[in-house]
Amino acid sequence: MLSKKTKYGLKALTFLGSQPTREPVQIAEIAKEKNISQKFLESILLTLRRNGFLGSKKGKGGGYYLIKEPKDIQMTTVMRVLEGPIAMVPCVSLNFYEKCDDCPEEGQCSVHKLMLKVRDANLEVYRNTTLADLLS
Repeated sequence: MLSKKTKYGLKALTFLGSQPTREPVQIAEIAKEKNISQKFLESILLTLRRNGFLGSKKGKGGGYYLIKEPKDIQMTTVMRVLEGPIAMVPCVSLNFYEKCDDCPEEGQCSVHKLMLKVRDANLEVYRNTTLADLLS
């Protein structure tokens, strides 16, 4: 299930990406427009800034703005930054792999086989989707 953090992060990115200019947008404006708690949104936007998606400006006329072109913001990266592992179980994760304690042989595990298919299907969608796609 998609966390609220990721859902709100995607909403904020699409809002910023839909702005006609790259001028900073105040958190309060994004929060009001997308019906997101301002305090929660601050944390999300800070995470996106720290990971190179957004820039920020302090003071009068300040706020957040995209520093990358929407076509260059891949959903795989956004999902991993906000959600963590894309895989639903750690034994099929590409970046956060962990062996399951209750499974002696991954190759024989029916759950493992199913979750590989789920992970690959999700990755296919995320890899082939950018912020620009969400904006069109």
